[in-house]
This record gives sequence, C-alpha cells and structure tokens, in this order.
Amino acid sequence: MAEIRWTEEALGWLQNIHEFISGDSPWAACNLVEEIYEKTQTLSRFPEIGYKYRDDPDGEIRILLYGHYRIAYLIKDNAVEILGIFHGALKIEEYINK
Repeated sequence: MAEIRWTEEALGWLQNIHEFISGDSPWAACNLVEEIYEKTQTLSRFPEIGYKYRDDPDGEIRILLYGHYRIAYLIKDNAVEILGIFHGALKIEEYINK
C-alpha cells in the first residue's frame, strides 16, 4: 500500500473549498471535504486509478476525478503526494508547476 501525503498547498485548496461552500451550507462543505478526503484514500491501494496527466522528474502526475473536482497527485516511490484539489472550471495547467 502506498502512503498518502498531502502538500501544504493541497490542504490550502481543500480549506478554500470548504470556506467557499460553507457560506451557503456548512453541512455541505464538511460533507464535500470528507468525501474528497475519502476518495484520496483509495489511492493508497490503487495509485494508478487516475488518468496520467504528465511525467515529472519526481514521478508521474495523475488526476483523479471527483464530482466537479480534480485531485492532482504525484506517484513517487511508494507514496502518493496530493498536489491540489481543483474545480473543473479552473485551468489546471496554471496551477501545477511545470
């Protein structure tokens, strides 16, 4: 099983999503954040489940879809590093370092 690690940037994205949605519905915001977190836990057993976005010197960057969100992650050694959580309307290439 791969270890799941969250970057500070990914945690910040998740917090921003929560804050944005909680203005309308605190319950929905908490529920969505929990569901995104649970979806990422699938990566510990199936790290290649997302589609390949590109190769990186450190490993493979992949994207896992969840509802309107894209979970960007890096497969590196025996670990999965969550890079960010992006709404589908965002241009992801502007946020993932090249």
